[in-house]
Amino acid sequence: MLSVISPAKSLDFETSPTTTTCTQPDFLDKSRELIEVLQDYSPQQLSELMGISDKLAGLNAARFAEWQPPFDLDNAKQAAQAFQGDVYMGLQASSFNEDDNVFAQRHLRILSGLYGLLRPLDLIQPYRLEMGTRLPNPAGKDLYAFWKDTLTKELDKAVAASSSPVLINLASNEYFKAIDAKKLKARIISPVFKDAKNGQYKIISFYAKKARGLMSAWMIHQRLDDPEGLKDFNVAGYRFNMAMSEGDTLVFTREEEGIV
Repeated sequence: MLSVISPAKSLDFETSPTTTTCTQPDFLDKSRELIEVLQDYSPQQLSELMGISDKLAGLNAARFAEWQPPFDLDNAKQAAQAFQGDVYMGLQASSFNEDDNVFAQRHLRILSGLYGLLRPLDLIQPYRLEMGTRLPNPAGKDLYAFWKDTLTKELDKAVAASSSPVLINLASNEYFKAIDAKKLKARIISPVFKDAKNGQYKIISFYAKKARGLMSAWMIHQRLDDPEGLKDFNVAGYRFNMAMSEGDTLVFTREEEGIV
């Protein structure tokens, strides 16, 4: 069983990682193709392309100019610890022990606009490139055209290697669209997290993102490799809601007093 999550815009390359174990991303050659395209963009053009401030555009233009393999612990950091943000607040990869890291390497993947598909211990250098960016490239008009075939085939291989033919989709719609779900051989299970508010259950973005990270971490700590076990998830007040679930869409709800 394999799970996928989205990356984060926020990065932390200042804090030292809690492990020296690391691996190289599988698609650095494809990443280099994108970098070569991006290096032709001025900061102003990057600002328009990505819809970001001039300051952020300047920062990322510098990042693209400096991007250079080979990656090591002096110029890069493991992806699961470099990414920050809501999902990674829940994941807390810096707290993993070595056995956790071994399990995570086999059972968790991070989708990325620049790196394609990352294992938690794959080294990355700082970047910003969201999957929805309409970046013309050698494969087409956007990053979906660039990555879809590669990611679909690679996820099939990774799911097969995980010993259970199930993919747990904990990624955002923007990122999961980079996969051709119809061509995947795996069964796809999509957890949904809803919080009670004013008498109704709603998806609240911040809490839902954090819950995706919490579930990813829980699966790793539990060494979970059986999709039925997902229904036992009971972290931070969330519980499986059978009445609201349908098929492979598993709904987890939380009452207002459970919010922390």
